[in-house]
Amino acid sequence: MVAKSCQLTLSDCGAGFRRPEYTDISVDCGTSSIDLAILVCPVIYTGYNESLLILNNMYDDPCKGTLDETVTPPVVRFSFPLNLTNACGSNFRTTSAAGTGIFADFSNIQTVNVSGVVRSHDPSTGTVTYNAELKYFFSCAYPLEYLINNTRMDVSSSSIAVRDNNGSFISTLSMELYSDVNYTTPLIIPRLGIELRTNIYVQVKATNLTDQYHVLLDRCYASTSPQPTNSTYFNLFVSCSRDQMTTMHENGDSHNARFSFPAFRFLEQQNETVSTYYLHCITRLCEISTCSGFKQCTNRRRRDVDDERVTDSTTLSLRSPIVTRTETDLASKEEDVSGSRSDSSLGLGVAVGVLTLAVIVVLAMAAVFYRKFRH
Repeated sequence: MVAKSCQLTLSDCGAGFRRPEYTDISVDCGTSSIDLAILVCPVIYTGYNESLLILNNMYDDPCKGTLDETVTPPVVRFSFPLNLTNACGSNFRTTSAAGTGIFADFSNIQTVNVSGVVRSHDPSTGTVTYNAELKYFFSCAYPLEYLINNTRMDVSSSSIAVRDNNGSFISTLSMELYSDVNYTTPLIIPRLGIELRTNIYVQVKATNLTDQYHVLLDRCYASTSPQPTNSTYFNLFVSCSRDQMTTMHENGDSHNARFSFPAFRFLEQQNETVSTYYLHCITRLCEISTCSGFKQCTNRRRRDVDDERVTDSTTLSLRSPIVTRTETDLASKEEDVSGSRSDSSLGLGVAVGVLTLAVIVVLAMAAVFYRKFRH
């Protein structure tokens, strides 16, 4: 018994009417859903149609494939969300491994793998069948640790979409800077820079991300160069170790991670009018059930701050620096020094005058006593 497609005929397939091949399935690993496309003509050749392709043995309507004749060759499309509760029976498996390269300071780097299979349902009855069984296996591997770097502090937000067969969540991440603790007013840095000790509020946000994951910042630091490999850097925090001037507002509890720090300057730039540096953040996406574990200091390995090294990486880049004003401070220091020198000179002159007058008086009195003594 051979099933015919209710919409396609053999003449519609042309050269596509052939045996199935390994390349008949394509997989799009999106940030909120996974989309499959299977060439339908080899399916018809084998004795099936689009309605007889079943995703993960799920016969519910949301999990059924739909025939798309608007493309050439025509395909059967499946789409399901990245969600443990309604992913059409797909398997979610999270694995951990020691970090390497930029993530070498962390011993538990996670990757989530989503996999499944589309099988043919044989409509034949009786004892035997002449239809070959079709199996289309698929998987998407999503790393859950990302580096967001080269963030210049006068940029309020940015997002770059990345699409590949392995899947990536980095396109959902953006870094935004604010001037208030409520994270409502974007930070605008003037051309001559902002005042030292101005509070800078940083938010790393995930948009269009499945509710299964939260944003957790592992490390944020500033460097004097957009590429921090060979430049001076300063850690705002690494894991549970935090600079005393850095305040963590929210981390690992939602799609937003937030912290703040006062504007500072690098000493190596003390002879420059402004101090310019860049912000970088290593960002982890953790499953809700595991975020609390990553926030425990004992579960994450960190080298001594002085031993940390940063390697170059192809990442989301925002290229506007934070600029802090130093000209005002230098001018005021010069004025203080000049004033101090003037005051010191005036005091010295007065002291010399008083001492000279005292010497004259003593000499005059000595002369008077000398004359009286001779008479």
